[in-house]
Amino acid sequence: MIYRVSHLTEYVYSDFVSSSHHQVHLLSRRLPNQSTRWEELSVDPIPGRRHDHTDAFGNRSTHLEIHEPHRRLAVMSRSEIEVEASSSLLPALAPPWEVVRDLVRLRSYHPWLEAFEFTFASPYVPISERVAEFARPSFPPGRPIIEAAIDLMHRIHDGFTYDSQATNVSTPVEEVLSLRRGVCQDFAHLSLAAFRALGLPARYVSGYLVTAVAGQPRLVGADASHAWIQAYCPDAGWVDFDPTNDVLPTDKHITLAFGRDFGDVTPLRGVILGGGRHQLRVVVDVAPLSEEDSQPTELPASRP
Repeated sequence: MIYRVSHLTEYVYSDFVSSSHHQVHLLSRRLPNQSTRWEELSVDPIPGRRHDHTDAFGNRSTHLEIHEPHRRLAVMSRSEIEVEASSSLLPALAPPWEVVRDLVRLRSYHPWLEAFEFTFASPYVPISERVAEFARPSFPPGRPIIEAAIDLMHRIHDGFTYDSQATNVSTPVEEVLSLRRGVCQDFAHLSLAAFRALGLPARYVSGYLVTAVAGQPRLVGADASHAWIQAYCPDAGWVDFDPTNDVLPTDKHITLAFGRDFGDVTPLRGVILGGGRHQLRVVVDVAPLSEEDSQPTELPASRP
């Protein structure tokens, strides 16, 4: 499937920003089942310096420096991305989770060494005994790791409520566990904490999820960024799990970046000098290319 993706992040400041530095993760990864047909990243005001590079996790990252006074910053990414469905998994044929846990500690070469990096706590994903206790019912002795991961995914989906008002970007994992509410970022962080509490490698994935509903007009700009996880399994490699939607992602998930947690793959973050208060607007649109000739319903462009 081919998608046309646009992602606008706009800050409007109450006072002038004299200079700013920003780190951007808005260019999609190139993967075996995902390729970029074309893309552009535009910034207003035009940065004095732009540096595109690959970060420590292999993500495409952009550093921006803006040295002219401004009261508005707009970063827009546009791209056309082709995603192929992944091959089917046979969960029962995966090795027991304890075997994966032990091997990742013992093997000191690629890809095991890369996987080992994702067994540790990170700023948004602390490791605790409470989270380990939550994870253990999905990981009885001898259970194949993919079966265990699917069971954990089912339990989070069935036992937690999606609630965009219950948490924010800094809500701790253990608070999410108590509230039993949150958003995709929270459920991804909880899943990661569960894996890592048992010594298993798992990493955070940022991207987009296609949300168009058949038979209903598509609202341009109504989509949003999404988050899910990948767990490491020998032979299969990194396997995607989406606890928010209780699915194994295929060609309706578009990957931007991998990291230890949200902090490694934030779409736009930075440091500014001045600015006073600010208002933020984010507009995301993900459309199958076949829909581009249709007449979707436009969302109102409500400026802050």
